[in-house]
Amino acid sequence: MAHFSSSSLGSLTRGLARWLLSAGFGLGAVVAQAAAPVFVMNSLDASVSVIDPVSWTETQRIPTGKEPHHLYLTPDEKSLIIANALSDSLLFVDPKTAAVQRTVTGILDPYQLRFSPDMKWFVTVANRLNHVDIYRWDGSNLTLAKRIASSKTPSHVWIDSTSRTVYASMQDSDELVAIDLATQVLKWRTPTGSLPADVFGTPDDKFLLVGLTGGEGVEVYDVSGAAPKLVKLIKTGQGAHAFRGVGDKRHVFVSNRVANTISKIDYQTMAVVDNFPAPSGPDCMDVSADGRFIYVASRWAGKLTVIDTQSRSVVRQVKVGKSPHGVWTLDHAPRQ
Repeated sequence: MAHFSSSSLGSLTRGLARWLLSAGFGLGAVVAQAAAPVFVMNSLDASVSVIDPVSWTETQRIPTGKEPHHLYLTPDEKSLIIANALSDSLLFVDPKTAAVQRTVTGILDPYQLRFSPDMKWFVTVANRLNHVDIYRWDGSNLTLAKRIASSKTPSHVWIDSTSRTVYASMQDSDELVAIDLATQVLKWRTPTGSLPADVFGTPDDKFLLVGLTGGEGVEVYDVSGAAPKLVKLIKTGQGAHAFRGVGDKRHVFVSNRVANTISKIDYQTMAVVDNFPAPSGPDCMDVSADGRFIYVASRWAGKLTVIDTQSRSVVRQVKVGKSPHGVWTLDHAPRQ
């Protein structure tokens, strides 16, 4: 097994620290330039693990509301929002220091969440209560614009690059829906394969990829017209679930939760071009800034797993809480 302390991220951090000290910037500057932590949501422990990406140890465990599943950065990049589904709340933390900033209550069942690219809208899906909420965002506060009743178990959400359309998967009714963001009106709904989960849109907004947790792959929809068209099923592995863009505007990773693999899809050819081992129910992922390492929640083992895409192997596992779900770090590769 490769020794992860020689990774490019760790070497860069230590090298930068040495340079800052030799240049007379002092310890404060070194601390300020330290690598941002990796956050892991422990959905059955009501907590978030804070991981040091140099020593790969859990340095802190922050109490949250019940069932934290997903998280998202505010547009100004000053706060990381942790959505506590069963506590109907959002916890804001500093993405650099992990300091708790504030809690916003009265957000009903925020299972998954996303800001629109124009930074004016904030959308949550209520996995338990079956609705999609659209909020206006003024840079600090949320105001509910509309609550839209949905089919059974809304799961994941995507917003197109123009901030015009919200796409949401309906896990237990096997559907994909589109909502006009400005008017908050349902545009269309279409049937999908079994247990649709995460949704990923290509940069040109033409295609939408949907992971089928109850199937063996990813459905591809052409959403460029008035009505969606299913154009392909990409076989990736059993339990296709969560997406994470590689960062090169051509490829996307998808975790296959039952197959215990992560597939790399070329979304220009819509074909699998690589696969990586990912033990114990891989779920949500993030990618290191240099694109080399995948950080993935191994849900059934209660661990954060680090995968080296060059050696194609697991190089590190860090014990976290029960049922780890969302994974995020500020030092990440681009999202597409």
